[in-house]
Amino acid sequence: MMLPEAKIFAGRHTMELAGKIAASYSIPMGNVIITDFSDGEFVPSFEETVRGNRVFLIQSTNPPADNLMELLMLCDAAKRASAKHITAVIPYFGLARQDRKDKPRVPIGAKLAANLLMAAGATRVMTMDLHADQIQGFFEVPVDHLYSSA
Repeated sequence: MMLPEAKIFAGRHTMELAGKIAASYSIPMGNVIITDFSDGEFVPSFEETVRGNRVFLIQSTNPPADNLMELLMLCDAAKRASAKHITAVIPYFGLARQDRKDKPRVPIGAKLAANLLMAAGATRVMTMDLHADQIQGFFEVPVDHLYSSA
């Protein structure tokens, strides 16, 4: 049985890193266009088919108002375009310091981000050097927690 084709796409803030990752695997970078509107909104669109493919979306999530939202929209677009697997590759997981309630009436931002990524269509998450290991448990999809040092 053949594995579905792998495609690598990058958010606007991780283009250089994604290019290096794609080159190391001899996979051409996928083409995604992100259109900005005058009111500050943006919309991503894949300029090639992702139907039935393993899609790797590389994007850090900080600052979350822009980068997390961009990653969520990329996940949603890939899901709606029938990608078989969607891996969110998150070199820096923003909101990771919000991994617990340290006082009353505060959110758990890392859990919220995990829920949003899963709802948007991520079927796997790869991230590095999480602030707290328990963040992996916030996801109901596999999480690959990588470390930059041995």
